[in-house]
Amino acid sequence: MLQILIAPLAAALIAQLAKLLIKSNGLKFNCQSFSSYSGMPSSHAAMVISLTASLGLTLGLHSPLFYLSIILSFFIIRDALGLRNYVGQHGKILNDLANDLSNSQIISKEKYPALIEKIGHTPAQIIAGAVLGFLISLAAYYIF
Repeated sequence: MLQILIAPLAAALIAQLAKLLIKSNGLKFNCQSFSSYSGMPSSHAAMVISLTASLGLTLGLHSPLFYLSIILSFFIIRDALGLRNYVGQHGKILNDLANDLSNSQIISKEKYPALIEKIGHTPAQIIAGAVLGFLISLAAYYIF
């Protein structure tokens, strides 16, 4: 039963560490990069898929908690793909607007700091995180 807790946490941690090692993410080794919202693989997908798989393996595919976890996973992954990408687009537009207005000295950059533009995930990042989470939950199931 311990793998229900350990596997999702391990999946999220491994996904976050992997983000630092993948050059295309453009992250450097620091605390801010470790808590990044986007990048390959998705730690959100890794964690919720690992939780769902761990519940399914441990409690069975007919467990109410397994079904609840499927629904939770759907909403978290949908948020990572949709809403957070939309928020990132808003961040880019607002950053561009603040830059344009600061160049014409209407506003100051100090008053309007830059917003994070990369917040969401691509489908490939979600799939990679989901596969990672599933494999970690399988390993934890057979180890524990």
